[in-house]
Amino acid sequence: MREFEFTVAFEPGSDALMDVFVEHDSLTAWTSVCFTTRERMWRIDHAAGSEAALSAFEDVFLDESRCNECLDRPNCETYREYHLLDESANARTIYTFREEVHNCHSIPHYVHDHVGDGVVFESRRKGNEYQWRVLYPDEQPVGELYDTIEAQLREGLTLSLSRLSSAGNWDAESRVAAELTPEQREVLSAAVDNGYYSRPRAVTVDDLSETLGVPRSTVQYRLRNAEDLVVSQFVEKGL
Repeated sequence: MREFEFTVAFEPGSDALMDVFVEHDSLTAWTSVCFTTRERMWRIDHAAGSEAALSAFEDVFLDESRCNECLDRPNCETYREYHLLDESANARTIYTFREEVHNCHSIPHYVHDHVGDGVVFESRRKGNEYQWRVLYPDEQPVGELYDTIEAQLREGLTLSLSRLSSAGNWDAESRVAAELTPEQREVLSAAVDNGYYSRPRAVTVDDLSETLGVPRSTVQYRLRNAEDLVVSQFVEKGL
């Protein structure tokens, strides 16, 4: 397995969606699921930020008359639909379905055209950068793919290859789940279930100690280690 990671940087005014990210420092978006064939692509994106940032994001992202992915031109005449799956004051979850992917020159199109089936994608938008991470099941070099994408970028966009390595460190949520010990998971679940993270807090560490039947110092130690793991993984991912 091989993975590569590259970044498309956007100059001001070159893309309406990326301009929203530049204008709102709090805004970030990432793709948790993305599948593509030559004909279709479907994905789930998550966005987080202030209410103002998310409102501006929705106005552009959910506009079915424009393309959020085209790299060679501002838009493409392909079928697309967006569905808002979940929303809160500071987050959105959106499902995207696209047809005629071969007519929309996006990163998934280029990669699938070059590598074929069996590719896994992650992506993230922040500031003026749209970063893609791709995992594929062979040793095929990426130089030709990189040259193809770079040659067809429209004005105002630049491409950089930021990493090329063996596969690893995919999906922060799954890594957290795998690395938490049973004891850490138990105390973290108890903390959530009993309102330790509510504002104001509904319970204290002493209360959790009594509920779990574990010394206070042990509960505090396990809770701190679990929190450190969760925070470090998601900061590393850039969320």
